[in-house]
Amino acid sequence: MATVFKTFLNNDIKSTRTLLHEAIPLTGALASGTYGTFPNGGNIKNYAHGMFQSVYDYPYLSSSANHIYDLTVGISNDSALSASTTVQQAKKINMYNQMAAVLMGYDSSGNVIKFDRDGDLAGTTTDKMDDAIFINFARLLQKDEIKKGSFSLKLGAHSVYSAPMESLLTITDAGANTSYKVNSAAGEYGILSCSLGGAYSGSAGSGSVGLVFYQAGIAVLSSSVFQGIGVENGVLGSDAVYLSDGASTTLTGALTGTSISGCADALRHRIYDMSFNNTTELNSTIHFCRLNNTDFNYSANPSYLSQSEIRVKNNQLDAPVSYMTTVGLYSADNELLAVAKVSEPLKKDPTNEMVVRVRLDY
Repeated sequence: MATVFKTFLNNDIKSTRTLLHEAIPLTGALASGTYGTFPNGGNIKNYAHGMFQSVYDYPYLSSSANHIYDLTVGISNDSALSASTTVQQAKKINMYNQMAAVLMGYDSSGNVIKFDRDGDLAGTTTDKMDDAIFINFARLLQKDEIKKGSFSLKLGAHSVYSAPMESLLTITDAGANTSYKVNSAAGEYGILSCSLGGAYSGSAGSGSVGLVFYQAGIAVLSSSVFQGIGVENGVLGSDAVYLSDGASTTLTGALTGTSISGCADALRHRIYDMSFNNTTELNSTIHFCRLNNTDFNYSANPSYLSQSEIRVKNNQLDAPVSYMTTVGLYSADNELLAVAKVSEPLKKDPTNEMVVRVRLDY
């Protein structure tokens, strides 16, 4: 190590931020339960508490399985579907309130703010989402956040339960990279809209069917998305999509007469695919180590000297020379904090100068 330290000046240290993105495709094959369901070692896992359902990319008992996302549903206290006859009524209400409290926060009166289709919390009350489906992506996939404008979800839109993918409904956050919302307790979020032959029959929110919270990694779908599909011969139906193989189990029937895991099963049956780009925020500090012609021409390596003479000098008049292999960054009290290695030794003598750029990523 060198025995002489050189102090950085203010303009020798710069901080930067780089956003790295990775495409994440989630095929419908994973959602379909290709490997079976719990408790038989499949990739779809239900829990005894019945609050949500987990999807893995491989049988979850396998050591190589990765958690992909969780599915659950919620109903607000004011929902028309909130009744004593609703299956798991308390749990569905609790799920809605928990998600809304975390993602939307509380108003000035201490009440949980409901999910709003257009993100205008101070606007009308007719565009609130009283019944919602939640897709909570694993941190392994979303990393620091979902990239704005990259989210896409395709749902089978045909009313026949056995052939849901004959028509597809595409839900995206198109345009959110410039028009996202910031009035959330959980960071930034975008509006989800859908298209099916250029049309959507949902009345509230001008075609908005949900929200996607980028930093939280959660997509919130209004249950009314299933009221606007149910396609036969290109005609949009109303509450016509069968969410199970029961002949009369439509949207309302599923939310009131089916458990949370049953609703999750129904949603997975209609997931064609999902995709988004994740984001990894890479913060860096760049140190410009400036070596002037008189700096670091001598090595502290004991082998640099032989009988008090510099080995690399052939005669007394030769200039001192050294070969730099390592850069050490020290604290104010000269404690070594970081070490950088160069790819090959760099020759340094009084006839040259150089700038060594050391980048610390964190």
